[in-house]
Amino acid sequence: MEENLADNSEREARPSKTKRKKEMHALQNIGESLVRLDSRRLIELGLPDTLMEAVLEAKRMSKHGALRRQMQLIGKLMRDVDAEPIRKKLDLWGNSSAESTARLHQLERWRERLMADQQMQALSELGQKYPDADLQRLRALARNAVKEKLANKPPKSFRALFQELQKIIPAATGERPGEGID
Repeated sequence: MEENLADNSEREARPSKTKRKKEMHALQNIGESLVRLDSRRLIELGLPDTLMEAVLEAKRMSKHGALRRQMQLIGKLMRDVDAEPIRKKLDLWGNSSAESTARLHQLERWRERLMADQQMQALSELGQKYPDADLQRLRALARNAVKEKLANKPPKSFRALFQELQKIIPAATGERPGEGID
């Protein structure tokens, strides 16, 4: 009877096979993310040598079967490493990338509005939100960008308008992408 109690407490102490497999797959997914990183960011993570070598080896592989086995090896090596700091760093890099993409989309929407028929409305909104904006310069750049587009010329003013918007609209405005843009 005491033996049964000891077995039950052992079973409860260790995670189920399903839970262990989920954890292993999660580690393998982190490993896949590591393989997609560039060398500079890999070095920044400060991975153990064996894990770093395995990741670099996986980057060189092109055969599906070999790559799959290498990913399993990386997952196995990840068990010996504290994955939480790596996961946090990957999340940070992923979020900053998403934020940067959202900002670029926001700037592109402003540029499109400035080049559209509703230019005056867009300029007045931009002037209200960002009082330091040089509205006259923006109007001229938008007008020239439209002319370039119609004449099939290189998009010099189109790019200049985007760069001007980058200067005016700060990186962390707190404005959601699409806010103020109908």
